[in-house]
Amino acid sequence: MARVLIAIHSLRTGGAERVALQFARWLLAAGHGVVLLTPGRAGADFYPLPAGLERRHEPPLPGPLERLGPLVFPLRVWRLRRLLQAEHFDLALGMTTLPAVKLLLAAWNGALPVVVAERIFPGATPLALPWRWLRRLTYPRAALHLVQTEAIATWLRQRRLTARTAVLANAIPWPLPEHPPRVDPAGLLEPEERLVLAVGTKPHQKGFDLLVPAFAAVAARRPGWRLAIAGLPTEAWPTGWPALPAGVAAPLLPGRVGNLAEWYARAELFVLSSRFEGIPNVLLEAMASGCPCLAIDCPTGPAELIAHGQNGWLLPAGSGVSELMAALEALIDDPELRRRLGHGALAVRQRFAEAAIRGQFLAALAPWLQPVSPSAAAPLPASSSPSAATP
Repeated sequence: MARVLIAIHSLRTGGAERVALQFARWLLAAGHGVVLLTPGRAGADFYPLPAGLERRHEPPLPGPLERLGPLVFPLRVWRLRRLLQAEHFDLALGMTTLPAVKLLLAAWNGALPVVVAERIFPGATPLALPWRWLRRLTYPRAALHLVQTEAIATWLRQRRLTARTAVLANAIPWPLPEHPPRVDPAGLLEPEERLVLAVGTKPHQKGFDLLVPAFAAVAARRPGWRLAIAGLPTEAWPTGWPALPAGVAAPLLPGRVGNLAEWYARAELFVLSSRFEGIPNVLLEAMASGCPCLAIDCPTGPAELIAHGQNGWLLPAGSGVSELMAALEALIDDPELRRRLGHGALAVRQRFAEAAIRGQFLAALAPWLQPVSPSAAAPLPASSSPSAATP
């Protein structure tokens, strides 16, 4: 049995957080021990933990040091190194860039293999100069880079940031699991309102500044339709967006949603207007739910999931408000097209089935996981990775 550390920035709402817990659950089911480490406090957790997971938090620095911010980063790395030395892990996974860099520094010149799990296309999110230097220094030392698409692997290889990659798409558990908070769409929408749904917590990444005016322009001519953006807190609503036309209702913001399955079922159309992704969990969920989907071909993910006109509607990369307006109008006006796209989307349930992706994940890590006897491996439990609003 191997003992595995998973390091991530938090367990708040987000796709990387959900996938980290999914990885943990798969390792636990295979008979391994898993410790999940974050710098945050337990009270900040949003997602439920799988049974058997050991949850850890990096202890805070003394008050005066905490206020020094980046200046005490070397001290944080040193304390993490002490933890790695004391705990005798067999393998460590760094989820997303900054936790992975910190983990690689802490494991420097040690025997602990570190796997980096990229969760978005790194070329779309330039790092601050110090982090770019640290990534250049540390990434080639990783035992493996788990990436979601071949385009991400190519980007890393071209910059000589990796010696070994494995492409691992996101898995879609079906039926979609749920957890609190439950937000009833019937309590927020009028029965006759027809729903266009988007999901996310990061307005710029998700392109909500493109979607909102595009939908508003269409809704002004197509009364009875309503846009909802799940996951975006009301207080996070960006300022400076264009004013909505007279008579068009502001987007509905239900906040955090743990029962997205009900929202996908209620929606007539799902829209992903993102500027960049990895493999978008919410697009996978919407497609698995049979919801017709419209997406911009951002780097990366949508083109890996959608065959235009067959199982979804894919706009060219760089599409803006006018292109979104035209696509929204075409799909709103064609219920038969929406029906066909929703039916075609259902195939992602098999293509990205959890059992298949779990097998690929364990096979990728096999060189660093000690063999487990058949009697020690547990069956895969029901997913506790929730269907919640994610980036």
